[in-house]
Amino acid sequence: MKHTGTVTFETERLICRRFLPGDLADVHSWAGDPQIQTEYGEPVYSSIEEARNLLEKYINSYSNPAVYRWAIIEKQSCRNIGQIALCKVYPDCATGEIEYCISRQFWGKGYAGESLAGLIAHLFSNSDFEKLEAFHRAENHKSGRVLQKSPMHITENVERFKRLGKTAAGEVCYCITAEDFKRANICKKN
Repeated sequence: MKHTGTVTFETERLICRRFLPGDLADVHSWAGDPQIQTEYGEPVYSSIEEARNLLEKYINSYSNPAVYRWAIIEKQSCRNIGQIALCKVYPDCATGEIEYCISRQFWGKGYAGESLAGLIAHLFSNSDFEKLEAFHRAENHKSGRVLQKSPMHITENVERFKRLGKTAAGEVCYCITAEDFKRANICKKN
């Protein structure tokens, strides 16, 4: 599988680009928020130093072309309002697992769904991924609504759990294949 890495893409209201050192205050605002991080399933980066270390980790990871992690920038405010990434990449089956989070003050504006749809279109148009997957904990209704509205559809399991020899238990799994995406776009044109 040939990797393209984190290449900037845009949607109507968002720019999704690599993280930059100037993103620190915004990263701290969402990565340090217990409500966001708990729903996202990640640790809380309470101090500015912890957020700086996280941001440096993101930035330093870009030397690897198999890293896919974007800062989500709201065009209107130029603020970093969250992130979207492939948290797992399985090159042997050309599959990527998507994760995302949005700063609480930007919830309810459709930004998670817009960035997700943009990422799906970007990856299927510019890389050789054959399948994209995501899942949410059943109790995370906000993330569930994002995935329900996305181009993805519910599936029984995702690659992460398959490789662990498990079925999803307490998670709701979604996926879309490159073929599904192409077919849907052909239908839109006709």
